[in-house]
Amino acid sequence: MAFEMLTDKLTAAIQKIRGHKTVTEQDLKETLREVRLALLEADVNFKVVKEFTSKIKERAQGQQVDPNLTAGQYIVKIVHEELINLLGGTQSKLNFSANPPTIIMLVGLQGAGKTTSVGKLANYLRKNGKRPLMVAADVYRPAAVTQLEVIGRQLDMPVFSMGDKVSPVEIAKASLKRASELLCDTILIDTAGRLHIDEKLMGELKDIKAAVNPNEILLVVDAMTGQDAVTVADAFNKALGITGLVVTKLDGDARGGAVLSVKAVADCPVKFVGMGEKLDALDPFYPDRMASRILGMGDVLSLIEKAQEAIDVEEAKKLAESMKKNEFTLDMFLDQMKQVKKLGSLGSILDMIPGMGKISKQIGDIDLDGKEVRRLEAIITSMTPKERANPRIINGSRRKRIAAGCGQNVQAVNRLLKQFEESRKMMKTMQGMNKYARKGRFKLPFMQ
Repeated sequence: MAFEMLTDKLTAAIQKIRGHKTVTEQDLKETLREVRLALLEADVNFKVVKEFTSKIKERAQGQQVDPNLTAGQYIVKIVHEELINLLGGTQSKLNFSANPPTIIMLVGLQGAGKTTSVGKLANYLRKNGKRPLMVAADVYRPAAVTQLEVIGRQLDMPVFSMGDKVSPVEIAKASLKRASELLCDTILIDTAGRLHIDEKLMGELKDIKAAVNPNEILLVVDAMTGQDAVTVADAFNKALGITGLVVTKLDGDARGGAVLSVKAVADCPVKFVGMGEKLDALDPFYPDRMASRILGMGDVLSLIEKAQEAIDVEEAKKLAESMKKNEFTLDMFLDQMKQVKKLGSLGSILDMIPGMGKISKQIGDIDLDGKEVRRLEAIITSMTPKERANPRIINGSRRKRIAAGCGQNVQAVNRLLKQFEESRKMMKTMQGMNKYARKGRFKLPFMQ
């Protein structure tokens, strides 16, 4: 998961002065050194790191710490605020035209995930009341047009294409008429990419821009490319004047440095982040929420928004009542897996909850796709009602019987039972957090 290493290192650096009542010069020097190393290891631009740590030092040095805060809490407060500024300050929204259609060009190098991002963005816009038309204007990459048409069928949304023998400029122009015929208020143009930036590519993109005068030019960059993404953003911005970025594969092993560097270096706000391969795995980018996640403070607002879309309210109420009675069973566990699979991996969900990061590592990053849920269901339905209600009675011989009944091995049954137990502990922990919150005594992890 992107930022995981950075989160661990920043948290460790601040923990060293957690209990101190004042920020001494030595404390600040050592903490800033650790912060600097953590950012550099996360592939953040060197100049950005230098400026970032200088601002923290300037704000913290010689300042009187609020008596209600420890030194660690005070440094966290400053780092959090400066991270928000570094990430862009406030959310950068799409600029919709007052006179539809709104035209959005998606540009970028080959392999960044541009065509898939067109589908994801179209899906996102439809959920928010728009009527998008996807335009297949990449006539060079083999099967690019077909790929977009397949995405259109998956989403049951219109795709405009003229094959691969017509110039992208003509396709872009013709899409305006087609959008009018279909009453579409947003046009998403999938443009061609290259393995590297060249004059021919930029010339074609400039021609499309001149022909349709887009409201937005979004650059799609792969988070896995690190600092190269910042270089690409700078080059595209100088040539086209891009209005924002879509950063893909942020759910992978990317260190996150590109996201932290791009606004400062290329002066381009990140507008969306891709958090998975599925066509609903695109999220608006909120600098404040991302800064909180980087510091291990969770992202409760994003979790609430996702849950409102995916979770059955009545089922959630039943679960809450059962948890009060300490009746969390394997049947309930399976029901929850089926519901939260729409939110992504279990690890990514727990990372959004303050203090749950460590538990997410214990459970592991379970991918709750259909295949995984079906596997869990097969194991659980191979158990007797008594075993599902009280998993603690499942001994060695029972595990062998369950494994044989569902076509899995004993290790798979053991993993499921371990995951269930960790989930049960997590539920208890969250109940405790709610109790303390009601009494006004709850503090985030970094405030302990």
